[in-house]
Amino acid sequence: MPTPDPGPAPNTDLAQLVAAAADLCRKPLRHAVLPVLTQPGAAAAGLGPVDDCCLKLEARSPAGERRPQDDLELELYRSGTGLNLTLAWTEDPGRPMLWHGQHPVWMRPETGERCACPPEGAALEALGRRLRALLSPPVP
Repeated sequence: MPTPDPGPAPNTDLAQLVAAAADLCRKPLRHAVLPVLTQPGAAAAGLGPVDDCCLKLEARSPAGERRPQDDLELELYRSGTGLNLTLAWTEDPGRPMLWHGQHPVWMRPETGERCACPPEGAALEALGRRLRALLSPPVP
């Protein structure tokens, strides 16, 4: 009898996966991923391989210099069977934030109203698409 697939590995692998995706989508920046907030009951609620969590993506230049102005906060959460995420700059809470579900939506953080994609938004949209593809369960 075949051994069942254990699914994705624990959250340390999640951090590595997110960092690698951010490195690819936000070149030439390099990223470290740190937990900000997790909800341990999420797995028990049947949310699947990725629990609801909030991560900080710390950015560095290719030379290793910290770039806090490029740091992001990533929130991952499930709604129904779908994975949703938000990306926001940590150093400038007034900049537009990205909500990504079935499609990307840029919002003003103060009001939640839609707004235009900022000039550096294409890289964040690419990161959102990549993370959703990597972390969403396969469709049967």
